[in-house]
Amino acid sequence: MESILTSIKKLLGIDEAYEAFDTDIIIHINSIFSVLNQLGVGPKTAFRITGKDETWDDFEHSQTNIDYIKDYIYLKVRLIFDPPTNSSAMEAFQAQAAELEWRLGVECDDTWLNDEGGDDDETSDD
Repeated sequence: MESILTSIKKLLGIDEAYEAFDTDIIIHINSIFSVLNQLGVGPKTAFRITGKDETWDDFEHSQTNIDYIKDYIYLKVRLIFDPPTNSSAMEAFQAQAAELEWRLGVECDDTWLNDEGGDDDETSDD
């Protein structure tokens, strides 16, 4: 599977061979992995990358949609590393990141996953 650093750099529009910003991007990616850990996404201890060797397969994500995670990390890194200058674009990025954060939190929350879809207090008038 693809390198986490390489895929985020690609989404940011940075060539894989250009390494001048790798340290900055790695720090931001690791910060976002810490946020995901607090949401209950991934392994019990916060996942970290140190370079381009870590792949998405290395990140333990059995309970979540990896595409949500990739999008969330990209959006959050973009907002920190290279925020849009247009306020409408900034708001759109922030709204999308917030929605993904909510969805990831719900997907990883056992109380939502274990709910059978009904309210025990509902009664029928039939």
